[in-house]
Amino acid sequence: MSSKPEPKDIHQPNGTGPTPSPCSSDGPGREPLAGTSEFLGPDGAGVEVVVIESRANAKGVREEDALLENGSQSNESDDVSTDRVPAPPSPLKETSFSIGLQVLFPFLLAGFGTVAAGMVLDIVQHWEVFQKVTEVFILVPALLGLKGNLEMTLASRLSTAANIGQMDTPKELWRMITGNMALIQVQATVVGFLASIAAVVFGWIPDGHFSIPHAFLLCASSVATAFIASLVLGMIMIGVIIGSRKIGINPDNVATPIAASLGDLITLALLSGISWGLYLELTHWRYIYPLVCAFFVALLPVWVVLARRSPATREVLYSGWEPVIIAMAISSVGGLILDKTVSDPNFAGMAVFTPVINGVGGNLVAVQASRISTFLHMNGMPGENSEPTPRRCPSPCTTFFSPDVNSRSARVLFLLVVPGHLVFLYTISCMQGGHTTLTLIFIIFYMTAALLQVLILLYIADWMVNWMWGRGLDPDNFSIPYLTALGDLLGTGLLALSFHVLWLIGDRDTDVGD
Repeated sequence: MSSKPEPKDIHQPNGTGPTPSPCSSDGPGREPLAGTSEFLGPDGAGVEVVVIESRANAKGVREEDALLENGSQSNESDDVSTDRVPAPPSPLKETSFSIGLQVLFPFLLAGFGTVAAGMVLDIVQHWEVFQKVTEVFILVPALLGLKGNLEMTLASRLSTAANIGQMDTPKELWRMITGNMALIQVQATVVGFLASIAAVVFGWIPDGHFSIPHAFLLCASSVATAFIASLVLGMIMIGVIIGSRKIGINPDNVATPIAASLGDLITLALLSGISWGLYLELTHWRYIYPLVCAFFVALLPVWVVLARRSPATREVLYSGWEPVIIAMAISSVGGLILDKTVSDPNFAGMAVFTPVINGVGGNLVAVQASRISTFLHMNGMPGENSEPTPRRCPSPCTTFFSPDVNSRSARVLFLLVVPGHLVFLYTISCMQGGHTTLTLIFIIFYMTAALLQVLILLYIADWMVNWMWGRGLDPDNFSIPYLTALGDLLGTGLLALSFHVLWLIGDRDTDVGD
């Protein structure tokens, strides 16, 4: 650095706008400011003001870019004069004990929510609407999967925004809330409508029977359930994330499990109640079905306009449909498996366990995906390689046994599977739910299916989140729908396989058909 810089050298950063140098917390971006404060004389105050204004302008552009890209603002941590809040603690400082302690309570809460949902499904499977319109079973995993498609994605997106300082001012907070709530209403309405079409198609193909009143019943029930459930759960999620930040808890550890704690129960209760109420009007007020569908579809333009106003959700509104729709299709396949399995009286006992195994797997993998995504956002922006060498397809040893924080959290989450499911199975047994006696062989088969499900999901999450990041996709918006849908498919498929194997080997003590 020259001892007598020319004035144009000092003024140049303001003329060129936000240069790459201010984006580094300890790089050469600080040198021009140090130079100005070192060599400005008493008559150089005007130049100093220009330089500081340039820095503020650069910071404003960086904040706008970060909002559009959902990127990291951790690069400003060294500048005490312009920081709005202290930099959030790095995930690397979290120990296995602290991760487990923060995850345990919301995990158990979410698990008891899935147990309650399983108890509800065990009861409503005998209702006339479920017996006469069996395609409603196909809607169950698809609509319960909305917590992964929409609410968990919302929780992950807002958790990242909160951790990197994009919800610290009232204006930013309000913009995030309105934009994200409008976005999930758009997605819920569209996904609910598409889920009903998938249920009609999957129900029609095997039997070759198509009923127009049943199709409208499925459409009205699905759209109304998706809309109301997303509205309620979205508001709960926003409150959880804001509250967790205020009391110093990492939202990534608690938001996604709490999104599922009431998600399954609320969604299943709404689906059962709405479909039953509409079914009662099947012979008298059939025109009410298309009216219900038209009402919710007519609200779509309002939600689209509100979602477009927020830069953080505008891009998702245009590009975030692929994972949501594909995830819905994957969950519908799991619903088809559920429909064909519980329709057999020999396997009616499977209904109470399906929401539990699917919910636990989806909750754990959503926590892991949200944590990895936040870790990547703190070290760069999507498409940037924050590591010395880009991550390729990881090995299982890298995923579960490496010393980094993401591997540590994977081990903690995997170790929660067995004690968690034992608690949930014991709860089901005490409440006398289901048609299955919890024998030792049944518990072994059930635990094997649950462990295999979570093991596969955590490994896929490690690969998928890093792969999406390398391709410039924000994992908060794209990864969780795929992972939770795969959790539904794996959980339902492995559980159905376990029940069939138990039946074939003659384990009559399980009373699966009682």
